[in-house]
Amino acid sequence: MRHQPLAELLKDVEQEMVKLHYNKGTLNFYRRRWKMLIEFARERGETEYSEQLGLDFVEHHFGLLKKDSERRLKTSEVQELRVIRMIGGFQLHRTILRRYYNHKQILTDPYWIEISNHFKQYCKEKDYSSVTLDHYVKQSMRFMDYLRAQGITSCKGITIDLINNYIKTLAGYSYKTVEQIICSLRAFFRFLLETGKVTIDFAAKTPMVQARKQTRIPSVWTKEELQKLFDAIDRANPKGKRDYAIILLACCLGMRCTDIKNLRFNNFYWEDKKLIFIQSKTKETVSLPLPSEVGWAIIDYLKYGRPQFKSPYVFLRHLAPFGPFSESDHLHQIIVSYMRQAHLPTLKKRRGMHSLRHTLASMLLEKEPPLSVISDILGHADPDSTKVYLKVDIGKLKECALDLEEGKGNV
Repeated sequence: MRHQPLAELLKDVEQEMVKLHYNKGTLNFYRRRWKMLIEFARERGETEYSEQLGLDFVEHHFGLLKKDSERRLKTSEVQELRVIRMIGGFQLHRTILRRYYNHKQILTDPYWIEISNHFKQYCKEKDYSSVTLDHYVKQSMRFMDYLRAQGITSCKGITIDLINNYIKTLAGYSYKTVEQIICSLRAFFRFLLETGKVTIDFAAKTPMVQARKQTRIPSVWTKEELQKLFDAIDRANPKGKRDYAIILLACCLGMRCTDIKNLRFNNFYWEDKKLIFIQSKTKETVSLPLPSEVGWAIIDYLKYGRPQFKSPYVFLRHLAPFGPFSESDHLHQIIVSYMRQAHLPTLKKRRGMHSLRHTLASMLLEKEPPLSVISDILGHADPDSTKVYLKVDIGKLKECALDLEEGKGNV
């Protein structure tokens, strides 16, 4: 970490923001806060920036630290914290650590843009799913943005020290997020090696984070929580009919969010009461029985809720422009919306669509079938993926698990 006067540090931060094309309004906001910070430091007799100085500054002027620890910050208040975090990050890494990329382009240098385009084509040839491809490309672009900030002008300038320093900038992310980012980088490094852009196998030298899913206990819902969730859905309006059917598919059949979004009319074999589709993650064909309560919920939506819009996809957005859900939409907002209506704590655990899949797996486990049976129902390509559910407290599940034979007809 370089030691330099606060005013000089802030000048370097401003120059970097200009390079990154921050707009005039944002720059003026930061300049006002920097002026206040310099005055605050002068009154304390400090000439260099420190994390404690930044924390004391925001607490003195805005009183945010307690609200931050309780996750009660408004958007404007988050921006106040962003001011000091940007300074601290630049002081440590000599680059602006952008957690959110709201700009039109992450990359502006023609060389790195060309590398990114080649990597995208490489991912397509590897037949990665669209979600994986998008994630890999975006994370590699952020790494290249970091390289540019470090003055690296070509792939030949990449070193293991640079990679390690970039990984250090991920401090504050969850283990799972860091794991996913490093996985993306390793794919990018393999591409660089295979295409001759580097001669060192950086993928092999980049350590993986030891935070595999088998070390975590999955989030599951209790019977009371599910009851409240379903009670909050207004099944009299079109959107409620859609959301009810979607949640049933996740809860009763354990379908992944992407597979629910990709359902087409030809996936339903009504006479056989079956749902047959190709999983987006494993590329394997899955055949699931279609319980009557799930089938009737889907029929109710198709007849009385679905917008009059020509599309092969079953589930559509209910706000213009009508159409299927985007690839990046994880439907998390649907669950959170009904949780709030039902007065369920949204910060207690992870409560996205995938948690409903976890709940089904846990309820199946309580009935003590062979693990391979659960693996087949969930469509796990690797049976070891199912073992994570063995960590759930079976005794507690026996108290709250729903009866699969009853379904959700009276929930």
